[in-house]
Amino acid sequence: MTSKVIEEENSSLKLIPKFEKYMEYMLEIVLIQLPRTEKFSIGTEYKNLMYETFRNILYIEKIDITQRLLYLNKIDADLNTQRVLLRIMKKMQWINEKRFDYVMNTLIKEIGMILGGLIKYYAKNIKKSI
Repeated sequence: MTSKVIEEENSSLKLIPKFEKYMEYMLEIVLIQLPRTEKFSIGTEYKNLMYETFRNILYIEKIDITQRLLYLNKIDADLNTQRVLLRIMKKMQWINEKRFDYVMNTLIKEIGMILGGLIKYYAKNIKKSI
């Protein structure tokens, strides 16, 4: 294996603990604070979306290399949906500015940077192999 391939595989493995940290924070700090009526609507939707995104992250290492870009793009779309739901929560004042900033500018930003690197890598290398 070339060092570039090993580096990209390590990046995808770094995604797992980063996303776990994000899920823990969201479940313990943010979603628990939602008003009761919203906990069972937007909160449930958000949790289901996080779990589905995490499942797709776990699939990345298990599937054929030619299908990885599809899963990475699905993860990216799911992450963007989570960003939108977070903005709604902030706008409705269900979460405070400090928590919103931490989630968006630290947790999701780190995940997005790793994800963007993986998408670039696989997009470039799949085209070469075709």
